Amino acid sequence: MRLDIRPILSALRHRRAGATLVALQIAITLAVAANAAYIAALSIARMRQPTGMDVANVFVVSTGGFTSHFDYESTVETDLRYLRSLDGVRAATITSGVPLSGSGTNIFLSPVLAGRKGLSTFYYDVDEGAVAALGLRLIAGRPFQHSDVITHRKIEWASFVPELIVTRAWARAMFPHEQALGKVVYSTFSNEPARIVGIVDHLLESDRGTSETELVALGPRRPLNFGSSAYVYLVRTQPGQRDRVMRTVEEHLATSNQDRVIDWVRPLDYFKERAFAADITLATVLTVVCVLLLAMAALGAFGLISYNVGTRTKEIGTRRALGARRADILQYYMLESALVTTAGNLVGTCLALAVGYWLTVQNEFPRLNLLYLLGAMMTLWTIGQLAAWRPARRAAAVPPSVATRTV
Repeated sequence: MRLDIRPILSALRHRRAGATLVALQIAITLAVAANAAYIAALSIARMRQPTGMDVANVFVVSTGGFTSHFDYESTVETDLRYLRSLDGVRAATITSGVPLSGSGTNIFLSPVLAGRKGLSTFYYDVDEGAVAALGLRLIAGRPFQHSDVITHRKIEWASFVPELIVTRAWARAMFPHEQALGKVVYSTFSNEPARIVGIVDHLLESDRGTSETELVALGPRRPLNFGSSAYVYLVRTQPGQRDRVMRTVEEHLATSNQDRVIDWVRPLDYFKERAFAADITLATVLTVVCVLLLAMAALGAFGLISYNVGTRTKEIGTRRALGARRADILQYYMLESALVTTAGNLVGTCLALAVGYWLTVQNEFPRLNLLYLLGAMMTLWTIGQLAAWRPARRAAAVPPSVATRTV
């Protein structure tokens, strides 16, 4: 028996309600699933982006003075000597903020003097131990030297630093066609110059998922402190030594100076987990949504074919009596499912592109990657066929004698 598509189209027209519902379900599933899968993939990519830091072996200490006798400069010098002398510690630094926490100071730097517009940059005050303490990979230039570091005794608070270490992303953004190392840039606030003495591969400031998260600069200056504000140490340990050293450091610093208090001691992992908590939640929720939608689409296709088989038993038996083989009946229902699924995919493609465009305009998401749309289409088409397989086989098993028994 030659399989003709016209009887299938005719049957679908007579039973258009069920077919339309399944096609619409597939269309909506495609529109939502393609965009949801793409957004989930973006979230996962953000979580996997390199931080540039030895996150697993770094911990953070927040401390600050609380009495009128507190001497910031001498306390920092004593603490850093202690931290760097500890067994299991590779490096330590003082810093004005914690990477991955969004605590960098936002400044604007320009390659020209008195530039009205500058590159928005996340800036951290650090000392000579910063590159080693964070585990950064220096790809050009040098780290800061002890003699480079500016203390409160050397400079007024409003002054800018004379040198900078920047990220590769920052260097490319500021000097896209030139070598950034050795170039001079200016603070748009004070018009003071700073020379780029080093470039690191990566340093992730936060999790916002844009190139701006790596537009970071480090300056060789101890963070400004007025006696009562908190300041932060970053300590990098040998692999496997972090937790032990954390406990030792917390116990020592809590008792070594009665004029200051330890606010908290936390691993850098803590800030990474907080930074990407929203991405983890979003990726999980969207994955669950995709799975549920695909399951519902499969159940819809299965229900339609099963219903058709149940209501058309006599018709199937008559076809078998007229010479239709089991393979012909199987092909008939598989093709019927394919037509409904294809129609749903075509409508869903238009909806998916419209939703993707809306997300791009309203929420500044990247445009929908067409590979995700194609993948969703193929997945739904396959699910439709798999869902139709069992009911189609049941239809093919109807014996020719049914045509006479059901008259």
